[in-house]
This record gives sequence, structure tokens and C-alpha cells, in this order.
Amino acid sequence: QVQLVESGGGLVQAGGSLRLSCAASGRTFSGYAMGWFRQAPGKDYEFVATIDWSGGRTNYADSAKGRFTISRDNAKNTVYLQMNSLKPEDTAVYSCAAGPDIFTLATMSGVHYWGQGTQVTVSS
Repeated sequence: QVQLVESGGGLVQAGGSLRLSCAASGRTFSGYAMGWFRQAPGKDYEFVATIDWSGGRTNYADSAKGRFTISRDNAKNTVYLQMNSLKPEDTAVYSCAAGPDIFTLATMSGVHYWGQGTQVTVSS
């Protein structure tokens, strides 16, 4: 079992930045690919980014490329999402997840564990 707890969400103006963190506990964190997903009001969950167990490979949604950076620190059992140049359409609940690999995880069918989410609100 892996427990995931997100933090770092909040209210930010358009063009601003936030860094989300996801702290993991329980089973071996470094054995999992990790990812970030988001759900805007009235919409389905959307893939944002994934990272492999070593941190050497990443995968981004088109909406995140060039603005968001996913990283991980296996010594701290934590995965991060640095979000820059935020837009109002980035407003959503952001959740982290663990799965077998970066591409399977991105489909959400490969999610083994979910966090509870953290709210990000971008004002115009």
C-alpha cells in the first residue's frame, strides 16, 4: 500500500507559478512511476505529466509542455510539479498517482494509487 498526500496548491494570478508536492509513504516509492492529473469543475480527469522510477524519463500532456516540469526525489519519497506561466484554464484539483510506467500511468487505467488532491485556482 502507498499513501499519497499532495500539497502546494492555492490561488495565484495568471502568469504566476506554483510548485505542487506529493509525499509518499508505505511501500517502496522508488519502484513506481508517478504522475500528476487534474480535474476541472464539470470535466473529466486529465493527464498532466508522468515520470519514471529513476526520474530519467518524463511524459507531458500538450497543455503542460513548456510550462510545467515534473520531478522526483526518491530520497524524500516526493514528486513535484513546477507550474509556470499559469493560465485560468489550469484551474483544477491536481492529484498525484502511482503506477507501473509513464505511458500506462498516463492513460489512468494503470493507476495503482491516488492522492486526495490539492486545489489550484488561477485568477485572470
